[in-house]
Amino acid sequence: MQFKIVNSIAEIGRERWQKVYSGDSPFLRFEFLQAQEKYGCVGEHVGWIPYHAVIEDQSSSELLGIMPLYIKTNSYGELVFDWAWANAYERTGREYYPKLVSAIPYTPVTGERMLINPSANRESVEKKLIEGVLKDAQAHNFSSIHCLFPELELCHVFANYKFEKRLGCQFHWHNEGYECFDEFLSKLTSRKRKNIRKERARVKAQGFQYRVLQGDEIEDELWPVIYEFYKKTFDEKGGYATFTLPFFKNISECMGEQLLVILAYDDEKPVASAIFYKDSHHLYGRHWGCLDQFDSLHFEVCYYMGIEYAIKHGIKHFEPGAQGEHKISRGFLPALTWSSHWIKDPQFSLAIEQFIERERIYMKDYIQELQKHSPFKVIEITREK
Repeated sequence: MQFKIVNSIAEIGRERWQKVYSGDSPFLRFEFLQAQEKYGCVGEHVGWIPYHAVIEDQSSSELLGIMPLYIKTNSYGELVFDWAWANAYERTGREYYPKLVSAIPYTPVTGERMLINPSANRESVEKKLIEGVLKDAQAHNFSSIHCLFPELELCHVFANYKFEKRLGCQFHWHNEGYECFDEFLSKLTSRKRKNIRKERARVKAQGFQYRVLQGDEIEDELWPVIYEFYKKTFDEKGGYATFTLPFFKNISECMGEQLLVILAYDDEKPVASAIFYKDSHHLYGRHWGCLDQFDSLHFEVCYYMGIEYAIKHGIKHFEPGAQGEHKISRGFLPALTWSSHWIKDPQFSLAIEQFIERERIYMKDYIQELQKHSPFKVIEITREK
């Protein structure tokens, strides 16, 4: 097996990519990652420089494994926050950037971070990938390696190479086989149910109309409008809209069946939109934008209509994005997320290890406390004595 680094998805090619990944996550599709690189969503200008780790069979050049990997010169768009680590590192005179990050840029969704050819020995390829990336990090003086939102099983593999496992929390909605939105509401406590109905009534009273469109159903003239809504959210918060209009247009053409947009209209004028992705089991809420402030419209479009869509289409899980304790009262419950971290400097590595251990205790207590605020009814089970 031969380890090498490639600086673009295009060097791998769609056909070869599909030999190591045949799942239906939109974020691991060749088209999604290639569009990010082709249309300026990643690159040196935003501090996400493609640096993908690849394993090939040396004799046949058959692709055996890929780890999506990036050189990071900042910590923007990761959503596993290490700004404090960077500040502490640099206060001691060390350089924290550049670092290596295995992740889907700007996408806090748990998924595979090592794509392995089914014909290969998974354990051997994983070992070769991790050892290759570690060796490369040492050779090029990267301060650290971070794998963000991997599945827990991969965290256990990384732990064998002295990566620290970090615990995080998001808020997800789960479809318990609901027939309709009202059935979902019936499972909530009376107070939470009434609050949601009041919110929806306030939105309804404002007279909005809606369109729910797959990416391949969106007219060309609508994309600039949707994009301006998306961009406005970042402009208002002092952020940077990294996804470009050509990116959205491209994925709506080549993977439109996995892209969803909900548009809100006021007197036939578009005033807000939410962009989602989907696969066979998940709906992912990603981007919201609005022309003006409207009472409760965000909750309607981003959460309630998302839940209705999931119920209607038999989607089991709805992940509306990172953070947001306000989601709990609307039916989204705490869900664990993970990341793995290797720090080159031994002294700083020990400090990070101790920090993560303390943080994990706090996170477990935090999640336990959040669970006490579940909006769902407590079902008492009577056991026969």
